Amino acid sequence: MSLMRISTGKKGEELAAAYLEEAGYRIIERNYRCLFGEIDMVAEEGETLVFVEVKSRRSDAYGDPQLAVGPQKQKKMSRISLHYLSEHHLRHRLARFDVVAVRLLPAGNRIELIRNAFESAFG
Repeated sequence: MSLMRISTGKKGEELAAAYLEEAGYRIIERNYRCLFGEIDMVAEEGETLVFVEVKSRRSDAYGDPQLAVGPQKQKKMSRISLHYLSEHHLRHRLARFDVVAVRLLPAGNRIELIRNAFESAFG
């Protein structure tokens, strides 16, 4: 992975975290890792536990950042979230998936929050 991609991702995650906190989310964990992979953020919005994927782009050449969260990524996030809920004894909690699309453009950064971006692949 190139250093440019890593710095784009880290910058996007920093901006997304600040944006979510401003919107009233409480970030519980960042870069949660387990044997199934990683989720960028676990947060709370009110009583709801929110699993957040951040996608960042430095141009519009590859389309909207959120398009990178396709069926395979959704399935992976679903598996990771179930592991998180089980590991933290939170299976009773209301939970959802949000995607934050960050565009790091010369004209200025644009951040878009897609709440309830998809349903769990495991119902």
